[in-house]
Amino acid sequence: DDLTRLIDTANAPIFGIDTAGKVTEWNAKASSLLEYSKSEAMGQHLVQRFITEEFKASVDEVLASALIGKETANFEFPMFTKFGDRRDILLNATTRRGPTGEVTGVIGVGQDITQIREITKEQERVADDLSRLIESANAPIFGVDLNGMVTEWNQKAAEISGYT
Repeated sequence: DDLTRLIDTANAPIFGIDTAGKVTEWNAKASSLLEYSKSEAMGQHLVQRFITEEFKASVDEVLASALIGKETANFEFPMFTKFGDRRDILLNATTRRGPTGEVTGVIGVGQDITQIREITKEQERVADDLSRLIESANAPIFGVDLNGMVTEWNQKAAEISGYT
């Protein structure tokens, strides 16, 4: 049907679990991202099989909450591929209900934020390097904002001017 086709072809990892935590949905994006085929994932306990020890409790809590109707948006956690590569996932967990409204499981729609995390870490590293360079430079370095207020003042500027 249309919903099944939409889930399977979505450009986001989507997985579903039943009330026991076993995988009941595993779309093509989840397969390509985590390198586990749908047949390898189906029936496996999601948290026990695919989540690292460090995050099992928090992921289990999010899924347990969804199983009682409390949905979670923008929950970040890592998953590891079949070959051990880390993938950072931003997850929305939604309660899945049957035709009469009974809870039948959880649907998780994720976003791979691994590359965003790597870029952010690199930017933080560069900013930290630049900050250390400015602070330890053998020349006075200072910065001012548009109002003429000092925003940066390194050790050499303090040493020469006498102001800290």
